[in-house]
Amino acid sequence: MTLEQAKEKLAQYGQEHVLKYYEELSQEERQTLLDQIEATDMSILEACRHRDDLARKGVITPLAAMQLKEIEENRESFTETGLAAIRAGRVGAVLLAGGMGTRLGSDDPKGMYNVGITRELYIFECLIRNLMDVVRQADTWIHLSVMTSDKNHEAPTRFLKEKEYFGYRPEYVHFFRQEMAAATDYEGKIYLEEKGKLSTSPNGNGGWFVSMKNSGLLTVVHDAGIEWLNVFAVDNVLQRIADPCFVGATIQKDCAVGAKVVRKNAPDEKVGVICLEDGRPSIVEYYELTDELMNAKDANGDPAYYFGVILNYLFRVPDLEKMAAGNMPLHIVEKKIPCLDGQGNPVKPQEPNGYKFENLVLDMIHQLDSCLPFEVERDREFAPIKNKTGIDSVESARALLRKNGVEL
Repeated sequence: MTLEQAKEKLAQYGQEHVLKYYEELSQEERQTLLDQIEATDMSILEACRHRDDLARKGVITPLAAMQLKEIEENRESFTETGLAAIRAGRVGAVLLAGGMGTRLGSDDPKGMYNVGITRELYIFECLIRNLMDVVRQADTWIHLSVMTSDKNHEAPTRFLKEKEYFGYRPEYVHFFRQEMAAATDYEGKIYLEEKGKLSTSPNGNGGWFVSMKNSGLLTVVHDAGIEWLNVFAVDNVLQRIADPCFVGATIQKDCAVGAKVVRKNAPDEKVGVICLEDGRPSIVEYYELTDELMNAKDANGDPAYYFGVILNYLFRVPDLEKMAAGNMPLHIVEKKIPCLDGQGNPVKPQEPNGYKFENLVLDMIHQLDSCLPFEVERDREFAPIKNKTGIDSVESARALLRKNGVEL
């Protein structure tokens, strides 16, 4: 993109200010800024004016989960169906690993965090080990795509290569970067992070497939004949990936998406809840749950909104491609955004000072006509690491790893 083309694009969206320091930049810095302007989708910035409309929810009603009893009664059949799909190469896995370990006291990407005590045991290692269980069970390799971000790409790619992918076959491991979205002030004006760099943030956990597509990885998906993608978050060290029983249940029930869920340990536990919204599958985030929804009962007298999602989903590739060709719903979130002040000095705000723009997985699910909430045992598949100590922490995950026979 030339300077004139950049000026034309910026004028179209009222963002001319981002070239304020252009003349102070080196030739390389100028080109980097022009490239960033070219790559940035500025059409989303108009959404600031309709923020309240974007946040509105439809009518929420319960969605029944497939519970442990039914799963156990059909485990053999579900597993057989899932293994057949895996052996035919129809199932791939996608690890969302763009986050950093800041809240754990680490400057490295979260997947590089060592949860071991007497030996090294990294989060990446735990997840790959869990996937290897299925590789051995099916006697076939599964393509694993790892999403990084602009802020952490080099470290995890180098780390996993140095660790020889913890025994995973390298030709089945693929990396792609999450796309970034501009961050703005409350008027929708893009902040500058540096004089030659726009403030940006990852485009949300619902941006993974668009990012995967734009990186060119769909060639791998199509060439391998992959029809289902199991997408999962980096921070749950116990989760089962490409779980044949889960895959088989979703296929047998002819559902567009499968979602692993756990029974909540308290009505106000901080997990999103699987539900129906205007008759279609959806997720209500924990902070959106009203007292009425938290205390609602189903026909059996159990809590109606009982099952929390753990960010482990199974999507059909054709559905994902259809979504990527359309417009994903947008979420606008108030955040603290590091930026330059009016004099060009860097500022790290202590309070929210603007908006970040995100797509969320819950919207991907809401675009589909059916969903299978698939219950898993908390103590066997849910050990999230979000904090250094306390709830959902390194401490609690270590205790659950020990309980499941993992040497620390």
